[in-house]
Amino acid sequence: MLKKAICLLAICSAASSNELDTLINSSSAIVDQIDKGIRLVGAAQEYSYQGAGMSNGQLSQTAHISSEQLQAYNNALAGMQSYQSYGSVQNVLENLASEELVLMNDAVDTFTEVVVDMIQVVEVTEMAETAASPAEEAEVQEFVAQNQEMLTITQEEVDTYNQSVDDIETHANNASAFIAVAANTEAVGFLEQGAENNNTTAEEATLTYNASYQWVQMSWAGTNNASAVYLNGNDNFGLDLYKTEAEVLLSGSESEFYLTSPIGQGYNCYMYGEDCE
Repeated sequence: MLKKAICLLAICSAASSNELDTLINSSSAIVDQIDKGIRLVGAAQEYSYQGAGMSNGQLSQTAHISSEQLQAYNNALAGMQSYQSYGSVQNVLENLASEELVLMNDAVDTFTEVVVDMIQVVEVTEMAETAASPAEEAEVQEFVAQNQEMLTITQEEVDTYNQSVDDIETHANNASAFIAVAANTEAVGFLEQGAENNNTTAEEATLTYNASYQWVQMSWAGTNNASAVYLNGNDNFGLDLYKTEAEVLLSGSESEFYLTSPIGQGYNCYMYGEDCE
């Protein structure tokens, strides 16, 4: 079975907890305790001078501030040192890249399955290309005649193959674009300034890669404003990502996915472990 590329790039940038919410929750918990303490003290003053009432002697403990509450609040204060009020463009980019990589690998699974279904075409090609005599050509003819049904490729298989290749390219390009911009400090700063200028957050923006314009763009709902980072070297961020067809194919020919495939290994080597170089 055709080996699949299992190296899904782990963009381990799960959305961190909202520092502001953490501060609100932890500080409110202490405020609640102080509020209760003030009310208890007020009641103590009223009752004690008048001899008008008593508690059960345990109420003061319900107003205590616990060490856990104290630690949570102080941690929240520390967390606010790195709080980004306009959101994190880097996190948004990395999360989108992760989503694209999942979609790409789903398409790779589909591609792998359909190639396995059509794999006999490799054997036919190798037999036909190496037939060097009438006798060997007769062997090819006999093999094809005996296995025509198995060797036949359907239009549905071709459609699936074509669509999976398109999907893989699309999602791979999207992921590369998002990862490259996320890793560029100046580009991230530029996009974050756009969020600040529009008084919104990165998480509320719409972020897309556009192959026609060769940019990653962030736009904001309710406005006609957008910020774009070019990926073809046409701005000051130094991102020039596009490769020629020859460069792409060369990289692919050196990949593990190709080298362990029936094309890279040869049909007999791949299927039977024979004639391997």
